[in-house]
Amino acid sequence: MNKIDCIIMDWAGSAVDYGCFAPVAAFLKAFDEIGMEITMEQARRPMGMAKIDHIRELFKMHEVTTAFEKKYNRGWNEEDVIAMNEKFEQYLFSSLREYTDPIPGVIEILSDLGKSGIKIGSTTGYTRAMMDVVLPEAQKKGYSVDNCVTPDGLPAGRPYPYMIYKNMIDLSVPSVKNIIKYGDTIADIKEGVSAGVWTVGVILGSNEMGLTLAETKELDSDVLNERKAEVRRRMLYAGAHYVVDTIEELPEIVKIINHKMEF
Repeated sequence: MNKIDCIIMDWAGSAVDYGCFAPVAAFLKAFDEIGMEITMEQARRPMGMAKIDHIRELFKMHEVTTAFEKKYNRGWNEEDVIAMNEKFEQYLFSSLREYTDPIPGVIEILSDLGKSGIKIGSTTGYTRAMMDVVLPEAQKKGYSVDNCVTPDGLPAGRPYPYMIYKNMIDLSVPSVKNIIKYGDTIADIKEGVSAGVWTVGVILGSNEMGLTLAETKELDSDVLNERKAEVRRRMLYAGAHYVVDTIEELPEIVKIINHKMEF
């Protein structure tokens, strides 16, 4: 019977680091170091991409390009991107361990799905060196996966499908029809769509919401529902097959997809 054999998880904002704050903080500090202020919204916009690609997208933003030209009397270039990536990595590595707490429900839900025979792969915008910090720290806290693929050594990261294809090879999953990609950014959604797999977006704890767990709990219910609806809309417009509030809904999504594939 055709069924889901593999779930490919994202990391920050999906499995660990509720609200996806580690990279945001590092981007803000790195730009501040060169005398430029970017907003949290700008820092979050390209989230999910390989980090050097993320930085390139930040420089491409009209507001950032204009501010750079005003400050330095020239346009930015690739050397600026590389220099900024070095600054970003310094800030990220100094704090990355602090942002490895598993998101509520992730350990239990994926453990149950794993016991049912589903393999758990993963993709990320982090480099291998970054994941060498995140993986053991998350494992100490109870979260681990069967496979982790980074953009290093591949033709490109998100939104391209190569990390998903590498998971398929590593985990011996024969068809894209048997895979769910689960993530919290628009880049995650586009990665899944590009690979041709079932694609599920998650709202709470996501980069797209950009709230801590405490902020989420404290938000007025009407405001929270409005923000959730906006994130859901963006993810569906990006091509997500399903969008869930939390990972608690994922087992039911697996059942729905398995039922669809029976016919």
